Amino acid sequence: MKQSHHALAVFWPAFLAACALEWLVFGWVDPSDLHTVTQQGFDWPRQMVYTMAFFAFWAIAALACHLSLLLARSSRQPPVP
Repeated sequence: MKQSHHALAVFWPAFLAACALEWLVFGWVDPSDLHTVTQQGFDWPRQMVYTMAFFAFWAIAALACHLSLLLARSSRQPPVP
């Protein structure tokens, strides 16, 4: 698999998963409520919370997609005697 195809196979599904996670999580949680939960100086604006959460979701999903591709590729290779 070419490098560009590998990147697309990892980052595009991860992007879609991050979008779905963002929609699901922030459909239930309001970022302004996080300040009362943490009890610390969590003074990020709402858009910053959305942005940082999206990139965290995207990174985690990209790692999962990358591991899936690595495992699928290693299972297609013949065993080494």
